[in-house]
Amino acid sequence: MTRTPTLLDAALTCATAWQWPVLPGVGRSGADSARCACPDPDCVVPGAHPFDPGLLAASTDARMVAWWWARRPSAPVLLATGGSAPCAVSLPAVAAARAVVRLDAQGMRLGPIVASPTRWSLLVAPYSLERLGELLYSKDHVPSSLRFHGEGGYLLLPPSAASGGGQVHWEREPVAGSDGLWLPEVEDVVHALVEASSGAPGGGSRLAY
Repeated sequence: MTRTPTLLDAALTCATAWQWPVLPGVGRSGADSARCACPDPDCVVPGAHPFDPGLLAASTDARMVAWWWARRPSAPVLLATGGSAPCAVSLPAVAAARAVVRLDAQGMRLGPIVASPTRWSLLVAPYSLERLGELLYSKDHVPSSLRFHGEGGYLLLPPSAASGGGQVHWEREPVAGSDGLWLPEVEDVVHALVEASSGAPGGGSRLAY
């Protein structure tokens, strides 16, 4: 019987096999599984954000990662995006599923995709905030519901529980090649998503960004 990977397994794979800096999310309150364990009673992403340790503590050190999840085995796995780590572009789940079908049909090579019940995140190669700013400035229109996870950001990774309920999973798993994990450039992904939106029937309403 195949053992189901634990959150610790996932965190160690990210940190050691892929060299992605990770840290545990704050998680949910033990007394109330719907409430975030952080001090904010109105937290908008319950359980699915850094708190203690803070984002700057993210690490690829196996001993540190093992220690964190030994203390809190149910803690969500967070990727600290940017720097040498992957960044991401996310969009609403229904629009993302349709966009990915269109991009696959066009022969667009995509990297790993993280899916939650409400949003999908397309992982891309690291980029700077300056580079992202130049990219967005060059576009006549960028769908407002696109979100960017770059330097100083974070992303919830499988098999963590999503903040709104349900679970995060790999819609497209990372695949290691001879040069490591391949990631597309942010310009290519944003351009393709904008084209998919504007080229959809109804002027983009089908993708509903």
